[in-house]
Amino acid sequence: MIKKFDKKDEESGSGSNPFQHLEKSAVLQEARIFNETPINPRRCLHILTKIIYLLNQGEHFGTTEATEAFFAMTRLFQSNDQTLRRMCYLTIKEMANISEDVIIVTSSLTKDMTGKEDVYRGPAIRALCRITDTTMLQAIERYMKQAIVDKVPSVSSSALVSSLHMVKMSYDVVKRWVNEAQEAASSDNIMVQYHALGLLYHLRKNDRLAVTKMLNKFTKSGLKSPFAYCMLIRIASKLLDETEAGHDSPLFDFIESCLRNKNEMVVYEAASAIVHMPNCTARELAPAVSVLQLFCSSPKAALRYAAVRTLNKVAMKHPSAVTACNLDLENLITDSNRSIATLAITTLLKTGSESSVDRLMKQISSFVSEISDEFKVVVVQAISALCQKYPRKHSVMMNFLSNMLRDDGGFEYKRAIVDCIISIIEENPESKETGLAHLCEFIEDCEHTVLATKILHLLGKEGPRTPQPSKYIRFIFNRVVLESEAVRAAAVSALAKFGAQNDDLLPSVLVLMQRCMMDSDDEVRDRATFYMNVLQQKQKALNAAYIFNGLSVSIPGLEKSLHQYTLEPTEKPFDMKTVPLATTPITEQKTEIAPVATSKLPEKLAPSRQDIYQEQLASIPEFQGLGPLFKSSEPVQLTEAETEYVVRCIKHTFAGHMVFQFDCTNTLNDQLLQKVLVQMEPSESYEVIQYVPAPNLPYSQPGSCYTLVRLPDDDPTAVSCTFSCTMKYLVRDCDPNTGEPDDDGYDDEYVLEDLEVTVADHIQKVLKPNFGAAWEEVGDEFEKEETFALASVRTLDEAVGNIISFLGMQPCERSDKVPENKNSHVLFLAGVFRGGHDVLVRARLALADGVTMQVTVRSSEETVVDVILASVG
Repeated sequence: MIKKFDKKDEESGSGSNPFQHLEKSAVLQEARIFNETPINPRRCLHILTKIIYLLNQGEHFGTTEATEAFFAMTRLFQSNDQTLRRMCYLTIKEMANISEDVIIVTSSLTKDMTGKEDVYRGPAIRALCRITDTTMLQAIERYMKQAIVDKVPSVSSSALVSSLHMVKMSYDVVKRWVNEAQEAASSDNIMVQYHALGLLYHLRKNDRLAVTKMLNKFTKSGLKSPFAYCMLIRIASKLLDETEAGHDSPLFDFIESCLRNKNEMVVYEAASAIVHMPNCTARELAPAVSVLQLFCSSPKAALRYAAVRTLNKVAMKHPSAVTACNLDLENLITDSNRSIATLAITTLLKTGSESSVDRLMKQISSFVSEISDEFKVVVVQAISALCQKYPRKHSVMMNFLSNMLRDDGGFEYKRAIVDCIISIIEENPESKETGLAHLCEFIEDCEHTVLATKILHLLGKEGPRTPQPSKYIRFIFNRVVLESEAVRAAAVSALAKFGAQNDDLLPSVLVLMQRCMMDSDDEVRDRATFYMNVLQQKQKALNAAYIFNGLSVSIPGLEKSLHQYTLEPTEKPFDMKTVPLATTPITEQKTEIAPVATSKLPEKLAPSRQDIYQEQLASIPEFQGLGPLFKSSEPVQLTEAETEYVVRCIKHTFAGHMVFQFDCTNTLNDQLLQKVLVQMEPSESYEVIQYVPAPNLPYSQPGSCYTLVRLPDDDPTAVSCTFSCTMKYLVRDCDPNTGEPDDDGYDDEYVLEDLEVTVADHIQKVLKPNFGAAWEEVGDEFEKEETFALASVRTLDEAVGNIISFLGMQPCERSDKVPENKNSHVLFLAGVFRGGHDVLVRARLALADGVTMQVTVRSSEETVVDVILASVG
C-alpha cells in the first residue's frame, strides 16, 4: 500500500511523514487516474490515502472539487481489490458532508452490505449510514434490522454503532429496532454485547424508569462482556447520583458485587465508581480501597498507576481510609515508573503522620529532577496541603521548595512553588524572613514577568514590616536596573512602600526614586514621580491613601462612570463616590494552589456579579434615578426547596433606597402565573414605594419581580428591619402537555418566610492591605469605644466568625485566623458604609468564662460609628 519504513529508517529520521508537503491541487490532479482502465489498485490506494490525509489536516475542499473527486472515486467500485474497496468506504465517510449527490453510491453500498463478502459488509453499513438522511432511512430499515442480529460480530457491531449515530438524526425510526438490539445484547461476542447495551441505554436515557428496568434485567442475568459491565457500572452510578439514592440501594450492591469480578477492568471501574460517589463514608469506601491496595502490587504498570491515582483522590477527602495502604504505597516510591512513584509519595504526604514528613521529603528529593513538570506541580500541591496540616514542619518544606525553585522548570511549576511559599509565609509568621529571602534569590534570575511582579508586590507588603527592611531594597532596585517595564514599575511601587513605612529609609528611597524618574518607560517614570511627590510630603494620611491602600473600586464600573462623565458637560469634578466598589475584595493571596491547567492568555477582566446587577437594574425605568448600586447581597431563600413555588431574594442597597429582587420559579406544570409581585410589610420606619411585577411565570422558567423601599431619612441608625413577605399573583390553569393556559384566571397568594435587613446589608467589604496606615488615615475625630461581654460564645474562633458575619466587613492583616492556644486576639475589620463613608473596626477579644470584646470604631462620619456600636450592642 505505502512504502514500509524499517526500524533503521525511522531512527535515522528519514522515516518522517511521507505526506508532509502535499498540495491539494496536485493530489486532485493525480485523482484523474481513477478514470483510467484497467484500474491500478496500488496507485489509487496511495491517492485516496493522500485525500483522506488532507481532509484530516483541515484542508478545505470546495464543493465542486470535492464532488468531482467523489464521482471519480465511485468508478473504483469496479475493482475487486479488497483493500481498495475498504479505502473507498473510508473516503465516502470523509466526503459525505462536503460533496454533493453522495446518494449516488447508495445502491453499491446496499449491494455490499447484503452481499456474501463479510469483509465488505461492516464497513459498507458504516458508510451507508453516514450518507443516509431521514427520508432514506426507511428504505434501509429492513437491512439494518437484519444486520443488528447478524451472526458475524463485525457486521452486528457496525450496525449497532451506526444506529447509535443515527439516534441523533431520527430517534423515532431507530427506536423501532429495540427488539433486535435486545437480541444482540445476549450475544456471546464481547464487543457486540457492549455496543448493544450502549444503543439500548441511549434510546432510554431520558426515561429514568426504563433505565432502571434495563439495569435490573442485566444485573440479574449477568453479562459476558467486561466492557458492557463497565458501562453498566457507569449507568448505575449516574442513576445513583441523580436519584440521590443511599448506599442501601440495590444499584450500590451491584457496583460493590463487581469488585469481585474476575476481570481487572471491571473491578477497577467499580472501585473508581464507589470512590467518586458523593457523601461516601469510610466504611463504604473500605472494600474499594482494599481492591485498589491489591492493584498496588500488580505486575502491570497501568494497574498500579490507576490504583495509586485513585487512592490519591481518596486521600484528599478521607485520608484515614487510605492509611491501611501506606505500606504498599511506600513500596511504590521506588517504582521504575516515575509517575507512579510521584503519586505514591504525594498520597503518603496526605495520609502520613508528622513524624514521616522528613523521611518522605528526602525520598522525593532523590528523584524530583527526573519527573515531568506536571507531576512536580502535584508534589508542590501535596506539600502545600501538608503545610496547612502540620504548620510546625514549615522549615523542612521551605528548604525543599527553595531547592525546587532553583531547578529548571516551566511557568506553571514555578508559579505553584511561589504560591506555596507565599501561603506558608502568610500562615506562619516566623517563616516570613526565610521565605522572603528565598523569593528574593529567585527573582534575581526569573524569566516570568507575572511571578516577578507578584513577588515584588509581596515584598512591598511584607518587607517594610520585618526587623531589617533595608536588606530587601537591593533586590528590589536590581529589578529597576535589569528587568522589563512591567517588572520595573512593580519594583518602583514596592520601593515606595518601604519609604512610606520606615522614616530612616526614606532619604535613600527618595534618591532611588529620582533615578527611576529618568527611566525610558513612561509608566515607570509616572509612578516614580507620583510616589516621589507623595513621600516628600511626609504625611501618614497621604501615604495610607495613595501608597499602602489603593483604590478599592470595580474597574469595569470605573470605566463606565468615567465614560458617562465625559458624555455630559459639567463643571463639577468627577466624584469617586459614584463608582461602585470592588465586590469580591482582592484577597490577600489564596492559600489554595491554582489548578495546573490554566490558559497562558491574559484574562480579560470579567464583570463582577455586582456590575451585572447594576446593568440589569439600570435597564428598569422605575429604578433609574437611584444612583450607583452600592451592594448586592448573597441570595436568601424564602421558601423550602421542595415547595410548589421557589422564591429567593437578593437585596440591592443604594444610597437612600433598597431594591429587593425576588427570583421566582413555578414548579407546577399545570399553572401559568401572571402579574407576580411580592408584597412587603416592614417592621420599622422603612417605606415601600413601588412594586415591579413579573408579567408571566410559566412552568420552570425563572422570572424576577422587584420591590423598591425607601430607607428612613429621619433616623439614620435604623439599619435593621424585618419584612413579612407575601407573593401575590393571578393563576391560569393550563394543559401540562401543551402549556396552553385557560382564558380566565383567579387571584391567589402564597406566604413566604420573613426577610431580615441587617447592618451587614449597608456595609461593603473593602480590603486594606495595611490596616495600621488606614487607621491613622481615618483619624480619631469620630472614634468611639465600648466593651461587650459575649456570654454565649465559648471560643475565640467562634467569636471572630460571628463578628465578621454580623458586621459584613472584611478582615485585614489575616486577623480572621486565631493563633492556637491563645487567650486574647485582635481582629481588624474594614469596610465602606452606604454613602461612601470609610469605617474601620478594631476588636480586642479576651477569653475568660465567656469572651469579652472591646470594640473601637473609626469612621469619616459620626453617624456610622453610632450605627456600628448600636447594632453590636
